[in-house]
This record gives sequence, structure tokens and C-alpha cells, in this order.
Amino acid sequence: MAGAGRGGRVRAAALLGGIAPFCLAAAQAETAEDEVVLSELSVVGIGPGPGEVATGPVAGYRASRTGTATRTDTPLRDVPQSIQVVPREVLVDQQDIRLADAVQNVSNVQSGGTIQGRSDTFVIRGFRTQTYAVDGVLLSQANTFNTTQRDLADVERIEVLKGPASVLYGRGDPGGLVNVVTRRPTILPSGELTAQGGSFGFARLQGTVSGALPGAEGLAGRVSFAAQDDPTFRNFGDRSNSRTFVAPAFSWTPAPDTRVELLAELTRQDTQYDEGLIARNGRVPLDDIRRYYGTTNSRYNAQSNFVTLRAEHDLTPDLTLRQVINVQSGGFDVFAVRATGLTAADTQVTRRGTAVENGFAAIDTQSEAVAKFDLFGLRNTLLAGFEYTRGFRSSYAQQSTFSPTSFLFPVPGGTFGAFGFQSDIRQSTELYGIYLQDQIDLGAGVQLLLGTRIDAGSQFYFNRLPTTRTVPPDQALLGFSPRVGLLYRPVEPLTLYASYTTSFKPQTDSVLNVSNPPPETGVQYEVGARYDLIPSLLTVSAAAFSITRQNVAATDPVNSGFSVITGAQHSEGLELDIAGEILPGWKIIGGLGYLDARIAKDTTFTVGNRLIGAPEFSGSVWSTYQIQAGAWRGLGFGAGVTHVGRRAGDLNNSFFVGAYTRLDAALFYDFERYRFAINARNLTDARYIEQPFNPTNNLPGAPLTVLATITARM
Repeated sequence: MAGAGRGGRVRAAALLGGIAPFCLAAAQAETAEDEVVLSELSVVGIGPGPGEVATGPVAGYRASRTGTATRTDTPLRDVPQSIQVVPREVLVDQQDIRLADAVQNVSNVQSGGTIQGRSDTFVIRGFRTQTYAVDGVLLSQANTFNTTQRDLADVERIEVLKGPASVLYGRGDPGGLVNVVTRRPTILPSGELTAQGGSFGFARLQGTVSGALPGAEGLAGRVSFAAQDDPTFRNFGDRSNSRTFVAPAFSWTPAPDTRVELLAELTRQDTQYDEGLIARNGRVPLDDIRRYYGTTNSRYNAQSNFVTLRAEHDLTPDLTLRQVINVQSGGFDVFAVRATGLTAADTQVTRRGTAVENGFAAIDTQSEAVAKFDLFGLRNTLLAGFEYTRGFRSSYAQQSTFSPTSFLFPVPGGTFGAFGFQSDIRQSTELYGIYLQDQIDLGAGVQLLLGTRIDAGSQFYFNRLPTTRTVPPDQALLGFSPRVGLLYRPVEPLTLYASYTTSFKPQTDSVLNVSNPPPETGVQYEVGARYDLIPSLLTVSAAAFSITRQNVAATDPVNSGFSVITGAQHSEGLELDIAGEILPGWKIIGGLGYLDARIAKDTTFTVGNRLIGAPEFSGSVWSTYQIQAGAWRGLGFGAGVTHVGRRAGDLNNSFFVGAYTRLDAALFYDFERYRFAINARNLTDARYIEQPFNPTNNLPGAPLTVLATITARM
């Protein structure tokens, strides 16, 4: 229903591969015809400079501006809340192909699981979040997760705002927000084509072409695309995971004071339904990380579509009006064999068959005004906005019995019983949000940030079970999300800040015999500092925080497929991040984090238990050096280390997964308009669990993996 078959994906990949060289050739021809010559790829480290904007490229590893934290183009140093930016250059040097890999460059951010190979989730400051934003628009609030994994082909930068962001985005998790900023079209022609091949049969083709379009002054277009096939190291037989991605984008600047953008993304995914490894006796055995308890025909097919129209007009140099309209749609279907537990002797894995069909649609509109003015001698930047969102999803599930298999030597076959009705979910959420924010320069190096938001609306949730026939009424929703931040710059390189922020999120999980569970709320207190070790080149930031989360939904330990509202959770910790250039050609990005994330109040789980997937200590650092002059100019080396501490696998703390340390390296060479690169991940071939989720869902990290890349640029 929701995704095309494997043959369609192969044809799409072939089509993308076939048109890419022609697109590059056409763009090159246009360059020659217009006598526009692009400069050679620079390998000299430079600061961001005055030309950087919040939605644009970053020169090097250090960004200087953000639009995620305030919805205005604001210097990072003027944000009284922790925010880190992972620029595209980091993605290229690391050859990241997963969003989870990219965000691990940020302190206290871990991969939270792929939901059986379906999507992306994160653990930010101890709390799992299953949603993120694209260009400032959150994914559909009616979905518990996005239906496809995020592709990075069109990503310009990834911004991680730590702590609640509801004052600007409405619904959201208290740990933080990941905002994916996409690549915009350019008037000057540019393009690149990348081919990758690696361990376990991985193959990928991606590219982008951008330039001016005929027909109107100031009109430009870009198309980014990717197609990949990934058999992985897991024991799926002859089955593999495939994904195709196309992202057309258009921009039009009819006058200096008017800007219009149309950004779209279409993703198709066909993957193995993979729950990973199973916990036994308080741990997850790692003697065979290829062990698979499903069947070869356990598949997941999905699609997601994302279209955004953005228009801005400057009424005066100090007053800008902005309108954003976003439409989302998609769905998935699953046919899989799932593990349900272990027999009494812990030698057999019990299983069941599952068949699910899911569809969703959503609309999001944002109307904003940004005004800059002086009041009582103080400089103000005022943001006023109204947001309307409406989302709908439907999910129909059936299940059957399925024969068990050996824990140590699972077989992919078995016998299905008769499929019967499991659930029929209908959910819709409608919210109206009004928000105000004022950034006030008080002078003497002091700035004040004040923000508030009110969300009102309704939610309908109905899960038709065999014993449930009565349709519940809509539930009214009301959320109030204030934010206060104070920032002080005692000397030019140093910034100190303190902030108070809150979050609000309607429940989307299914709670047995509860039609409309109460919304989730969160509160954070944070203090922090930023210091420019080298002005405009290298910045280090530090933060201490305390977050309390109320009305939390967690996996029901008794009723499979349902959730329980657990009460309250608390997380507090410290973190340190660094990004930038130490010496010309020597770049670094990384972070260290400490977390104490536990259950604070509950009637189902033990108070004091650690939260799922939240390590006490974690950290990562990645550094590259590229030769700047001489015969070997353009040759670069990179190395990184990632450490993640011991983590709880469920709220019962019935099992833990061990700490791990992973070593990565890269060798690359920029020659004229080409880049040749070899990246190796997990050099020591360490065995570890990357993503604990629950007792039957624990994805192991990949063994030693090598990826070769060739990129041709215009």
C-alpha cells in the first residue's frame, strides 16, 4: 500500500543514475556558455565570515549563526540555550549516510533506535525523541515516528537545540530538537555526483545540480537525489535494504525585498524488518551479532512526502513578513515475524506474525512577523507568529501465532497461524498556536530573551479493539510554553547565559482502556557558557541542565503493543562541545557529556531506575587535517573516537547493554574538481549494542566497515 516494490526502487535508482551525468553535463555546458568559472575547491581553513546566514552553507566545522533557536537569523553567541550545528563539511569528511551518525558529533545525543529499521530516533539529554524538524517544520504530530529514514543528500547543516523548544515549535520533547536545514538553490551553476561502495555489498549514488532557471529574473533551482542498496552485515539471507530519495527545490527573488522558496522531498524505502538481538539474563549476548529472529519475508515498505512553500517580504528594512505552508503525506505497510519473548528455559524465542497498514497526512501553516526597533533606548528584535497544524493517521493491524525458534541457532522459517484482528487506530490532532518572542539588547553586554506560546486545539484518538465499540469524544488540548533567557558577555570572547524553558506534547501512543491520555509536559533549567578560543575560528561551549518530564508514555510491560503513562522522569547533567579550526587545515568537532537520567515518580516502574538508552558518560571527537601547500596539497587525514557508556535497555532495568568505544578513520584527496576518499568505521572490530530499545529490540553496531567514495564537482 505505502511503498513501491523492490523492482520499482531498482528502476528508480537506475533512472537517477542515468540522468545524473546528463544533469552535470548540462550544468557544465551552461557554465561554459555563460563564461562563469567556479573557483577551485578551497582546502584552506577559513572562518565563517560576514556572509554566513542561518540557512546557508558553513565554511569549515564551526557555524556562527542559527535560525533554529529563535526563528530569526541570530548569532549562536546570542542564544541563551545550548545549540550545536553539524555542517555539511563534517558529513562529507565522515561520509555519514545516517542521521544518527551525524548527531553523534553532539554531546549527550545518542541514536535511540531505528524502530525495527524503519525510521530515526534519538536520545537527547536522556530522553528519546521520535520526531525532528525539516527547515523549521516539525514532522506530522499525529505520527509516533516518521515513516522513512532520513537521507542526507540535500542536507546543508543539522542543528541540535538542547532542551525544550515548544515556545517556538509547539509540540515537542523536553530533551531537545533536531532541525535538518536543506540545501538551497544557487544562481551560479554548481553540481556534484558521488558514487560509493563498501563492505557487505553497500552501494550508493547521490548528487545535486543547482543553477539559474530561464523564464524569470532571480529564479533558481536545485535537485538533489540519492539511491542506495544496503544488504548490511545482518543475516537476512539474500534480502537487502533499499532507499530512493529526490528533493527538488526552487527559489525566486523577484526583488531585493521579496524571497520565495519551494522545497520538496520524496522518499521511498524497502527494508528488512529487523528487531536486532534479544536480552537474556540481564544482558544482550554478542557472540553472534548477525543473529536474526525474523524471517526473510519480514519486510517494511514506506513512503514519505514533504513539501514546503516559504515566502518573505520586507515591508521596511526593519519589518519582515513571513508565510510558511507545509504539506506532508505518506504511509507504510509491514509484514513481519516478531519476537515476543523467551520460553521458561530461555532456550527458545517465542514469535508472532504481524501485518500493519498505516497512512498519514498533515498540514502546517506559520504566519510570522519579525520587527527590529528601539524602545526606551533598547534594541529589540520582536517575533510574532501564528501556527495552525492538523494531522491525521490511520493504522490497521492484524496478528497471528508463529512457531518459536532457537535462541542460539534461529532459523528463518516457521508456520503462521490464522491472522486475526489486532487494532484499528484513527487519530487526528488539530492545534492553533500563538507565540511571541523578544530579543532585547540591554547594553553593557547584557541581553534578555523573553518568549511565550499558547497552544489550543483538540485530539481524537480511537483504537477499535474487539471489546471496544464506543467512539470517544474529542479531547481538548491546551498548552502554555514560556521561555526566559539572560545572556551576559563580560569580555568579547566569553558569553555566559541562564535560561528557563518548557515543553508541551499531545500523546500519540496507544494506552490500553484510555481513550485520551493527558499531554506530556517538561521544564528545563540551564546555565552555560561559550568561549572563542580562536576568534571566528574555534569555539568551546559548556552547559549544566536539569529537566523534569511529566506524563510520560512508556512501553507497557504487560500488554504488548500498548503504552503506559509512567508519571515523571528527571535528567540532569553536564556537557562540553568544541567546533572549529585549530590551525590552517586542522579542524575539529566533538563533545563530552555526563547524564543522570532516572524515573522520578511512577506507579508502574521503580523510582530511581535509569532511563532507556541514556549513558552516564558519553563523548565523541572527530578531527581532520588537510595539507595546504606543496606537492601534496589537498591530501587529508581524519580520525575519530566515539565512547558511549553502559545503558539500561528498559524502564524495568531488567537488562543493560555494555559500554563501547569505536575508532574511525578517513583518508581523502581533493584533486582539481574531484575528491577520492576511503573511510573506515569501527577499526578495532568491536562488538557492541548501538541502540537498546526493549528486551526484544536491540540493534548491534556494525563491525569493521570500509567505504570508498568518488565525488566529481563542477
